[in-house]
Amino acid sequence: MNQPHLSLTEVEALARRAHEGQTDKAGRPYAEHLAAVAEGVRARGGSDEQIAAAWLHDAIEDDALTPAWLAGAALTEHTKAMIRAVTKRPGEPVEAYTARILATPGALLVKEADLAHNADPARLAALPPVTRDRLTAKYTHTRTLLNLPH
Repeated sequence: MNQPHLSLTEVEALARRAHEGQTDKAGRPYAEHLAAVAEGVRARGGSDEQIAAAWLHDAIEDDALTPAWLAGAALTEHTKAMIRAVTKRPGEPVEAYTARILATPGALLVKEADLAHNADPARLAALPPVTRDRLTAKYTHTRTLLNLPH
């Protein structure tokens, strides 16, 4: 029997719990990044499935949740596919990563919102110059591969 899907409120609470105690590169609570990406998806006209994927976009990559958990999660298959698409795999070339995002319906919008928050000048300003420069180049290259404006 199919289980009901988690509501966006439940997905947000789950994501916040899963990432509890984690911080970003600037030392801010990681949930702030998740909230910003989810809001970025919503503001860009994203669906509830895309917003759910935004809340969970780093959960597997950051070991906050497991791939086995995702497989059995009360989420739509489309949401799961987007989460898998935006999850970087160890040693994976960025070209393969971005090709997977482009091949997965809906995933590009999630990654676009993620990159927009990651590249936010105010957020980058809190980082040491060498880290800021490295990340800016990385995000620019990723945007190019995804055919997103700079």
